[in-house]
Amino acid sequence: MPRIVFKCRYIKNAAVHLENLVEYVATRDGVEIISTASRERLATEKQEQLIADIFAQFPDTTDLFEYEDYIKQPTVENASEFITAALDQNMDHLSHQETYVSYIATRPRAEKLGAHGLFSDTDAPLVLSRVMTEVGEHTGNVWTPIISLRREDAARLGYDNASAWMALIRKQRNIFAEQMKIVPENLRWYAAFHNEGHHPHCHMLVYSVNPREGYVTKPAIEKMRSGLAREIFQQDLLQIYSGQTEQRNTLAEQSREALKEIIGRMNGGMCESEAIESLLSHLAERQKHTSGKKQYGYLKAPLKAVVDQIVDELAKDTRVAESYAKWQELRNEVLRTYLDKLPAPVPLSQQKEFKHIKNMVITEAVNIGNHHFTFEGDDATESLHEASDTPLPEDEYQMAMDEAPEGDEDIPSSAPENLSRPDSYEAESGRPHIKWSTRYKEARVFLYGSDELEPDFEQALCLFMEEAEAGNALAMHDLGRMYADGLGVDMDADIAFSWYEKALSAFMDIEANRNSRYVEYRIGKMHAAGLGTERDYAEAAGWFEMAASRNHKYAQYSLAGLYYRGQGVEQDYGTAFRLYGKSAAQHVPYANYELAKMYRDGIGTEKDAEEAELNFEEAFYGFQRLEEQSHDDKLQYRLGQMLYTGTGTDKDVEAAIEYLEKAARLGNVHAQYMLGKVYLDEDGRHRNPEKAVLWLTKAADNGNGLAQYALGKLYRDGLYVEKDIAKAVELFTKAAEQNNSFAQYQLGKLYLLGQDVPKDVEAAVKWLTLSAELGNQYSQYALGKLYLMGRGVPRDREAAMHWLTLSAAQGNIYAQFFLDHPDAFRDPPLFLAATRLLHHLSRIFHDEQKRFLGSPGMQTDSKLRRRIREKKIAQGHAPDDHELRHTTY
Repeated sequence: MPRIVFKCRYIKNAAVHLENLVEYVATRDGVEIISTASRERLATEKQEQLIADIFAQFPDTTDLFEYEDYIKQPTVENASEFITAALDQNMDHLSHQETYVSYIATRPRAEKLGAHGLFSDTDAPLVLSRVMTEVGEHTGNVWTPIISLRREDAARLGYDNASAWMALIRKQRNIFAEQMKIVPENLRWYAAFHNEGHHPHCHMLVYSVNPREGYVTKPAIEKMRSGLAREIFQQDLLQIYSGQTEQRNTLAEQSREALKEIIGRMNGGMCESEAIESLLSHLAERQKHTSGKKQYGYLKAPLKAVVDQIVDELAKDTRVAESYAKWQELRNEVLRTYLDKLPAPVPLSQQKEFKHIKNMVITEAVNIGNHHFTFEGDDATESLHEASDTPLPEDEYQMAMDEAPEGDEDIPSSAPENLSRPDSYEAESGRPHIKWSTRYKEARVFLYGSDELEPDFEQALCLFMEEAEAGNALAMHDLGRMYADGLGVDMDADIAFSWYEKALSAFMDIEANRNSRYVEYRIGKMHAAGLGTERDYAEAAGWFEMAASRNHKYAQYSLAGLYYRGQGVEQDYGTAFRLYGKSAAQHVPYANYELAKMYRDGIGTEKDAEEAELNFEEAFYGFQRLEEQSHDDKLQYRLGQMLYTGTGTDKDVEAAIEYLEKAARLGNVHAQYMLGKVYLDEDGRHRNPEKAVLWLTKAADNGNGLAQYALGKLYRDGLYVEKDIAKAVELFTKAAEQNNSFAQYQLGKLYLLGQDVPKDVEAAVKWLTLSAELGNQYSQYALGKLYLMGRGVPRDREAAMHWLTLSAAQGNIYAQFFLDHPDAFRDPPLFLAATRLLHHLSRIFHDEQKRFLGSPGMQTDSKLRRRIREKKIAQGHAPDDHELRHTTY
């Protein structure tokens, strides 16, 4: 493992006169020349005596790379290199300040930058005599940092020349100032690079123009060392995390996989510990009689000791102990890069990366003492729900191909089906017809925009209106869409329905005279989506069946969806798979997409990952071709979603955002919602909470239940918006009324806990029941526990077992425990608290594991990140400068 040796002492302007050593330095002539014959001999008696004197005066020289070489092979050559390095790096103790400046600037092996080897902040030539006088007359402390590298590391990483060291130290100078408690403007430094034969190093002189300013602590030295190491070894650190070195990758991957497996066992297991339960009960009782904030930092020492004891009892759990050991292995792999000595292992309760668990212990004790109803196991539900592969709502699927180009359809762009002449007569007479006229196509360009033209809804509306008045059913349908989505007009459901109704009537008239499979398909879609008529899946299925029987590819796709969902027909995954296959064979990318999911999940067919990937790829490129022709917002949304998730293509967040923003500007609520989630992604470099709130608000205002739910959480937690519980409840309610089971669950929690809203058990039970009936396992568990314990509702063992059974069937371990021990547990609140703490710890380990896996460096805590960011901006960096991302441990 590469290492860096970093020492940082200071000169008191009074040299130590150590006779043997001073005499050696004074009389040695630059670099000792050792004959080839003598190099491999054992060190001489005189060398051994001198080494003993060095150890007596400077015991820390055992940290030098040259000492490691000497211990491995105590030859004359290695002894000489060690003596030279030891005296060189302690010259500040053997000479006055002025002499030390001259020594580091002019000694042999100092790389010269002119007459001497000194360099500093500027490129202006330094006058050695002036620097010597300046440093010699300084009345304050002068620090003398020395940075050493192994020769092989210096050569491999490009630090075998003065220019590289100059750039490094100039980049690190403000970190030195911060750690030395010196105002940056007051910092002065000089350095020289000594290109030693075995192991090169760099000497520095650092001080403040204010003699009373500056001091250095051991932690500060470690931070300076780590900053240098991260910069010098940044490529090697990347290897640690991404596994570029095969041997290290194998070992690290084994540790990571083991940690991942143990975390899974922790998160899916129970914690039965009488010791923890007893301590929690004791802490809960003590806290009843304690005033002040219920946080670890505010507790008195005796209570802190109890909290620590609980954490250390948790650490005795086999799963936690294994996780902690693996975590330390991964952490030490990083620390070895820039620490000479690894920190001694400490108990879990004293490990600062896990201090958050202490406040969780206190929260659990408060809940026990106050007899609060608790909700278990739902911490990760929201992110899991939102990250799932949620299909587009059925009406979006049914409408997804409304604007698909008709070139390969059975309705030509200028003539109706079964006619040899253009239907100019129908167009001129105002009779219902379907015509991709020049005016209609121009209107579509204005509606969707093009590579050269931004959308112009006003122009689109005018042209569609002219076409509709001439009897074009396609334009009538598009007008319905514009009023439904508020494109260039105020959103008006009644006007939208009216235009859809006219379009459906026109399609029916055309079908009565023409018997067109395309028109049958369009009529089916309107019945399926409830456009201009009541939604009627059975009626839709009949029309799709007629068109599909004549091999209409979009009718096959739409009918497959009805069979898949069991709408208007008996659910039949096999028939759905067959119809999707027929449609996909005619190059319908939507069908490829659905086939891919069925292959992936093994629905209606055997699981086949290769076929799934092939169909996702076909879908992606098919969507691209269609979008280039139509600029349809639904296609743009789907392309954005696939690019963002890397489905059927390489992940490309920038391209995804571009597609999503196009769709969002056209009023696509799904794209607006997804943009909000992209801009909230904590792991993404496109994170922009302000834009996230903007797009989530637009989507929520346009009725998207997922956006209403996501925005409600932000208002509930006061995250990126001012906390507003009333607004959160309003948004949750809107989402809940659209059968969002997670929004219903959140409402149930709020009303049952009664912390942010007045407690209302009746309302809580109503929302939890609605959510449970939709299959939400967390609501089912909460209801079961509520009825079993009789908290605010009459005890009802039968209802409790019903809901707990349904929840346990979905893998809820808390529900399963109550089913297995309905009467045998000692004290549910204490047992549940201990188990919740185990799961809290599993999430902390999971977050720590992400730090090792997710980036080429350890993440800074949020407060330090902000300070660094502010400082960098003050120095002239742009706010989005990627260099603002500092990594420390």
